[in-house]
Amino acid sequence: MWEVIQDTLIDSIKLIPFLFITYLIMEYIEHKTKEKTKQTIQKSGKWGPFIGSILGIFPQCGFSVSATNLYATRVITLGTLIAVYLSTSDEMLPIFLSEAVPIDVIFKVLSIKLIIAMIAGFTIDFVLRWKNKDKEEQKIVDLCEKEHCHCEHGIVKSALTHTIHITIFILLITFLINMVIHFIGEDVIAGSLMNKPILGPMIAGLLGLIPNCASSVILTQMYLENVISVATMISGLLVSAGVGLAVLFKMNKGIKENLKIVVLLYSIGVISGIILELIGLNF
Repeated sequence: MWEVIQDTLIDSIKLIPFLFITYLIMEYIEHKTKEKTKQTIQKSGKWGPFIGSILGIFPQCGFSVSATNLYATRVITLGTLIAVYLSTSDEMLPIFLSEAVPIDVIFKVLSIKLIIAMIAGFTIDFVLRWKNKDKEEQKIVDLCEKEHCHCEHGIVKSALTHTIHITIFILLITFLINMVIHFIGEDVIAGSLMNKPILGPMIAGLLGLIPNCASSVILTQMYLENVISVATMISGLLVSAGVGLAVLFKMNKGIKENLKIVVLLYSIGVISGIILELIGLNF
């Protein structure tokens, strides 16, 4: 037990400086580009899925929240919203960078998510032939600043706050993973998920539905601990949209429509993961 605790503390604490530097850079970039990003997605029109998926791939505080609010006022299409949700990776990139994951692996994961997001977004818009009829301006509730990363306190404090929160998440999740591995065995766990091309993505997709950064932390850490395959991780990360899904039920009228969006997002993520597993994606 002491070895599990010791390994968890060492693995988590050593990430703090790397996480802080990463979040500091991210906060600075977002501070400079946040309004321009919102304006870009608002004016995207029929190219919404393309632009939304590209903007979503870069970790931004609450971008899925902004996209959700824009969809609730019908400024963007359903395809654009789904593209943003699918491309959003939340905490995956900071954790990957702090763990010194090879750049080519990071690029491949992001590229796969980007391509799937674009294809899904354009397909949805094409099938539904969605039209933006209601473009009445409405104040966008910036839950990023109020609930997610405290941007109003400055980039240094925001980066530090985010680092502390994610470090605690990583500490708890790593401890749980290490405990399970210690008592059950890594080979047993990995075999039960990695050799199940359908079960793995389905479970990962359910984890992705957790409406905060916990889902991306869990999935990324499980992949780094060799508990799940890269295809299973991607499946869950496709579904993971941060707090965007929580805001969807708060801001968008019609619970049936919101449930259909969740089912659609989950289905795309799971089906994509199953396909990636079946073709033997591995790196």
